[in-house]
Amino acid sequence: MRILMVTSEATPFAKTGGLADVLGALPQALAKLGEEVAVVLPRYASMDGLTVPRRIWRDMPLTLGRYSFLAGIDEVRHGGVRYLFVDIPALYNRPGIYGDRTGSYADNHIRFGVLNQAALAIARNIFRPDVFHGHDWQAGLLGPYLHEMFKGDPTFFGAKFLLSIHNLGYQGNFAASVMPDIGLDPNLFHSEGLEFWGEVSFLKAGIVWADAITTVSPTYAREIQTPEFGFGLDGLLRPRVAKISGILNGVDYGEWNPETDPHLPARYSAQNLAGKRISKLALLQELGLPLDRERPLIGVISRFAGQKGFDLLPTIAAELMELDFALVVLGNGEAPIEEMFLSLADQNPQKVAVRIGYDNALAHCIEGAADMFLMPSRYEPCGLNQMYSLRYGTVPIVRATGGLEDSVDESTGFKFGPYTPEALLECVIEALAAFRDLPTWRERMRRGMAKDFSWDVAAAGYQKLYKSL
Repeated sequence: MRILMVTSEATPFAKTGGLADVLGALPQALAKLGEEVAVVLPRYASMDGLTVPRRIWRDMPLTLGRYSFLAGIDEVRHGGVRYLFVDIPALYNRPGIYGDRTGSYADNHIRFGVLNQAALAIARNIFRPDVFHGHDWQAGLLGPYLHEMFKGDPTFFGAKFLLSIHNLGYQGNFAASVMPDIGLDPNLFHSEGLEFWGEVSFLKAGIVWADAITTVSPTYAREIQTPEFGFGLDGLLRPRVAKISGILNGVDYGEWNPETDPHLPARYSAQNLAGKRISKLALLQELGLPLDRERPLIGVISRFAGQKGFDLLPTIAAELMELDFALVVLGNGEAPIEEMFLSLADQNPQKVAVRIGYDNALAHCIEGAADMFLMPSRYEPCGLNQMYSLRYGTVPIVRATGGLEDSVDESTGFKFGPYTPEALLECVIEALAAFRDLPTWRERMRRGMAKDFSWDVAAAGYQKLYKSL
């Protein structure tokens, strides 16, 4: 099959989060299964110097409502996949992907509307697909463009549109006044079409016109159909339940593997765990915490956002600090969460170490050194760190939601259900008590390390879905 993916980011070319990791790994896993895959994304200013692309189309004419552009199409072949970059400097040659320090770009509806039109032009002229696979709201207009604007075009007869929702909380909503800019019939602006609470919603457009919808975990596929996790779209999704499925994201074990990880001071395996104790001692020393290998070490690596559940901590902070464990935190984001962790470290310097920012080498060292990993998310479409942790023998403590529910079970980690500080505290206490029984704990570690969350498994799920379409 020929699959054309449309996305706003993909590693190693452009990244702000987990979406990029998926678009870096899934296409290559599908190519290994014999599928022909191309990925369309913008050529951002930040890509300069990262790749040496080949220009395969010099001036592709694109029209979006009242706007016209000439796009260069560049190609890089990477991991058996064709990555096709849409080069329009006026739209994409800017700092950042979605915005700058002042906020989101005001013309994002044009920037990503044009990306969708470019994908269709590429499909007509360069790579004719059996399936268009759009990712998140940035590819949402593919649906109405394909089924409304080009329904009489023989180029696209039989082509299907699959929408993957990586996080329903990001919807691409814009003022109703942008309708003339995106080139769609104004009669489509109604409650069964593009309109969402008086605005234009790119994600809703994708849902309405999709032939199939996936989320990044089976549990999240069910959760988005409820008021608690539906962000106002649950009423739209429930009648489409037959079109919705969940496929758990995979992990790149080429990068996240304690047996080969170059960032660890000592590598280790499920058969020989000695390197984990060495890694723990090295990290404690680096962060200035007491060199106590017997005291449990809990790790946190995260964006600091409301979704991630750290608002549960202040209520129980005093009780947590009375427990016998050390805590190492790496992340950045919302200022109140950063300040909360920094204050916790300032008040408890023998127990808590915090590093603000993101450091890939340190992230690997935390996974390798920690005994437990904390992810108390309010919601988590998939999550990756809990799967990294399992491979590193770092037992996850998670809330039972989304991909956390699907990847962690009672034999490999600890889960709490109610989103309350008390439930989190009880779960941490349970994990710390279990740690005291070291033979049983090591068996728990080894069960987690044996789990297979490789992209080969996820790609096979997508391949089956493509075939069904």
